[in-house]
Amino acid sequence: MAGAPSATAFADQVAPDQATSSQTGAGQDPVDAEVLESSVVDEALLVRLLRRAGRTIARPAFECLELLLDGGTPPQVRLTVLAALTYLLLPLDVIPDFIPAAGFSDDMVALTALLGLCSTHRTPAIRTRAQSRLDRWFPLSRRQG
Repeated sequence: MAGAPSATAFADQVAPDQATSSQTGAGQDPVDAEVLESSVVDEALLVRLLRRAGRTIARPAFECLELLLDGGTPPQVRLTVLAALTYLLLPLDVIPDFIPAAGFSDDMVALTALLGLCSTHRTPAIRTRAQSRLDRWFPLSRRQG
């Protein structure tokens, strides 16, 4: 919108005695925000934190994937895991998520069923394959002394 006054220009036109508490932050002085330069942020630490978070979130997902791919997994377990994962990933819900308190209850049921099946049918071989895939996707960087 060319030519429209900015909020700062409007605020500059209001006399101090006309300012309302909503304009001044409930009677407080405006806060000056400072943008951090990249030299202030430890990027290596940030990358390590993101990798660790990724590993934590990805581990159960890889275990479910390996459970689906394992030939020893019963067909009804595969179907249930696939149905639960599909339900969790699709935006359609039995109870819409925007409904307070009840919205995520159906997702919790699907997640509980998924975790129960995975913990019951997860074998050491499945864990090993999932850990191997996790290490390939999210390698742990080791510092050299």
